[in-house]
Amino acid sequence: MRDWKRDNRTDRNMEAYSDFAEVYDELMDDTPYEAWCELLMGIFRRYGVDDVSKTADRAINDTDVRNEKTENNRKAGGLTERTADSEETADGSMDQNLRQERNTILDLGCGTGALTELLARRGYDMIGVDNAEEMLRIAMEKRERSGLDILYLLQDMRELELYGTVGTVVSVCDSVNYLLTEEDIVQTFARVNNYLYPQGIFVFDFNTVYKYAVVIGDATIAENRENCSFIWENYYHEEEEINEYDLTVFVAEEKNASVAGGNPEGQTGCGEIMQGETGQAFCQARLCENVQAQRFRRFQEVHYQRGYRLEQMKALLLQAGLEFLEAVDGDTHGEVTEESGRIYVVARKGVETAANQTVVLDADI
Repeated sequence: MRDWKRDNRTDRNMEAYSDFAEVYDELMDDTPYEAWCELLMGIFRRYGVDDVSKTADRAINDTDVRNEKTENNRKAGGLTERTADSEETADGSMDQNLRQERNTILDLGCGTGALTELLARRGYDMIGVDNAEEMLRIAMEKRERSGLDILYLLQDMRELELYGTVGTVVSVCDSVNYLLTEEDIVQTFARVNNYLYPQGIFVFDFNTVYKYAVVIGDATIAENRENCSFIWENYYHEEEEINEYDLTVFVAEEKNASVAGGNPEGQTGCGEIMQGETGQAFCQARLCENVQAQRFRRFQEVHYQRGYRLEQMKALLLQAGLEFLEAVDGDTHGEVTEESGRIYVVARKGVETAANQTVVLDADI
C-alpha cells in the first residue's frame, strides 16, 4: 500500500489540475460531453426545467400581456395610471429576475468549461465553478473565443457562495469523487440545497466502489500522442475505498530550430560544437537526426478519489436536506446494477428548505 499523510490528501486534491490543465482537453478528447449534455437536457425536461427553445415565445407573450395591462391603465386615467405603471414595472422586473434565476444552471466542478459551453450554446444561462485556477483560465479563454455569456467563479465546492439562487445544479465527470469524506459530501450538498431555487434540481454523477475496486484496480495505463504522452499508475486502497492515481505527463515543447535558422554558428541540434570543414560536414550528416528532435517537459500530479455506493449517496442527500428523485446507470442510462461504474443521481431541493426560502423571499419583497 502506498503511504501518504491522511491530513493533507484533500488539500493535495485542491492543488491538482495545475500543470495537467495544459493538456487536459487533449487527453480527454474522447469524453462524451455531447452525450452527457443530451442526457442532462432530457432530465431537465422531465423535471420541469424550462425548455429554453420556448424562451423567445414566452418573452413575446409576456410583452403582449404587459402592453395590454398598460393600455387598460391608461383608460383608467390620472393617478391610477401612474400608480399601476409603477407597480407593473416593479412586478415585471421582479418576475424577470426570478425567471432568470430559475433558468440558470450552475456547473459545479466545471473544469475547462467543455460541458458549460455546450449547455450555454443550448441557450441556458450558465455559471461555472471550479477550484483549479489553471482549469478556469482555459475555460475563460474558450469563452473569449466563443463569445458566450458565462460567469466563472474560482471556489471550493464545499464553500460554494452565490449572489442568488439557481434553478439547476449539475456536477459531472466524477467531481464529487474528489470529496474524500462523508462530511465533505454533506457540506457540499447542503450548499447546493441552499442555493437551489424552490423545486430546483441537482444532477450529479459519481464513480462507484465497484469501478475503482474491480474495473480499474491496481492498473497502469499509458498513452502516447504526438504532442503529449502520459503514464497513469492506479492504486486502490480497499480499506478506505480511496483510489489514488499518480499521473506522469510529458508535454512537447517547440522543436529545435535548424542550424540555418538561428543556432549559434557551428552548433548542431544536439548542442555539440563542431569547427572546421570536418565539423561542418559532420553537422550536416547529423542535421536530420538532431535538429528534428523534440524536447518534452515532464511533470507529475497525484489525485485521490473516493468510491461511493448509491444507498450511501441517498443517505447523504437526506442529511443535506435534499430529496432523492432517481438514479440511472451512467453508461446504459438504464437501471442501476451492482456492476454500475458511474451513476447519475437526480435530487430536488427539500420541501422544508424551499418553504423557509419562500418565507425569506416574501419578507424581502
